[in-house]
Amino acid sequence: MLLDNPKGNYKFASGRGMPFSSGAIAHPGFAIAHASFSPLIRISDGYGAIERHLRQVSRPLNAICGIELRIPAALTPQGFDEFNRAYLERIAAWGVMIDRMNPIARTNVAPAATTLAEPSIYGFYYTVPDAGGSRPAFVLAGAPEMAMRDDGKREIVAAGDVSPDAMRRKTICVLDNLGRLLGEMKLEWKDAYAVNLYTVHDLHPLFATDLIPTIGEAAWRGIRWHYSRPPVVGLELEIDCYAARDELMLKV
Repeated sequence: MLLDNPKGNYKFASGRGMPFSSGAIAHPGFAIAHASFSPLIRISDGYGAIERHLRQVSRPLNAICGIELRIPAALTPQGFDEFNRAYLERIAAWGVMIDRMNPIARTNVAPAATTLAEPSIYGFYYTVPDAGGSRPAFVLAGAPEMAMRDDGKREIVAAGDVSPDAMRRKTICVLDNLGRLLGEMKLEWKDAYAVNLYTVHDLHPLFATDLIPTIGEAAWRGIRWHYSRPPVVGLELEIDCYAARDELMLKV
């Protein structure tokens, strides 16, 4: 079920117990802008930079519908919970929560080829007026290889296994999860302007057999492979996607 964020001009899908939403879709008459920082900005300064940018473009904080984080290394489950507590405190201070739920989608990964000194913000998404827009505008949070068990609990698919067969099972799981979410939002893969893949494992053999057949026309715009790890130790893969009207680079 999609929940409404009237002050932000979008609807969002509950994160089902996670500290972020699963995704957001702009209201009719609105589009989404994607802004990224160059270079990355440490998270303690990034919140203020986001606030300043939104003031400059005359958009409220409620318009924020997605955020992209980068952390120095994958965290233990306990470390992830601690990180999220601080994150939610800062988001709550913005006054954007809806019925105590965070409407902002999130991707949070650990770059593997470079070293970060501290958690940083890569970019963020926000809604903008778009009276003439006809294509859907949305952002989906990064989804890892987590599957729902019969007892309602989630578990890692092929935990501890990074063999080619295991990575295929993980990839299929992530694509299925995102596909279901797109369906809930009355969207299709072809509506995505960008598909981001986050892993340190070689998924090239799966491009022709699984990835491209699933995302279809979205592959015309390519797949962005970020050499990064998901935010929790034990996860090996994450995928997100979005459709934004504007792409901005903010110098810091």
